[in-house]
Amino acid sequence: MLDQSTVSNNKIDAKPHKISKKSPAQSGNSKGNGAERFNMISDAAYYRALGRGFDGGDSMEDWLMAESEIDGMSH
Repeated sequence: MLDQSTVSNNKIDAKPHKISKKSPAQSGNSKGNGAERFNMISDAAYYRALGRGFDGGDSMEDWLMAESEIDGMSH
């Protein structure tokens, strides 16, 4: 019989790494500087994927939805 503690649940707990290069997503009129905005969007997109267990979905859709949420917070 297989011990449940040795079975992987296929979920990732680690937060995504931060990107130091400038990106088109770093422009805009939101609060904070471009790097802060980029990191907030990155984190929000990550948690969208985490919420569905990284099962299916579309990373671009996650990013766009996260971007919309973050930009909506500044208005």
